[in-house]
Amino acid sequence: MLAVDTNVLVRFLARDHPDQVARADDLFRRDQIWIPKTVLLETEWVLRDSYSFDRNRIRSDLRALLGRPTTHAEDEEAVSDALDWYAAGMDFADALHLASSRAADQFATFDRKFAAKAAKLTPAKVLTLR
Repeated sequence: MLAVDTNVLVRFLARDHPDQVARADDLFRRDQIWIPKTVLLETEWVLRDSYSFDRNRIRSDLRALLGRPTTHAEDEEAVSDALDWYAAGMDFADALHLASSRAADQFATFDRKFAAKAAKLTPAKVLTLR
């Protein structure tokens, strides 16, 4: 299995540098690919901030990528939940942090907007610090 960096994933999804896209495509064709959660987190940020991809495109592209039989994500259940919550309006980083914290009884934050969204979208217990 081959883990990939954010720049490989961005090339594969953004299709913006033909030579690097071809090399990324080759990796995804021939290898089992492992994507750490941190790479997914950074990829969402780069696609949104640098490429102006909208939330729906990012979610759709990441879902399609992770649906490939040769592509695997770290903690796939948490990533799947985070993508669902992201589609419903939660910030992807917040969603991934929360989904990755299942072993905890509660998730503490000062961010009241995040806590309110989490309460509507998830069964997670979010503690808002005041």
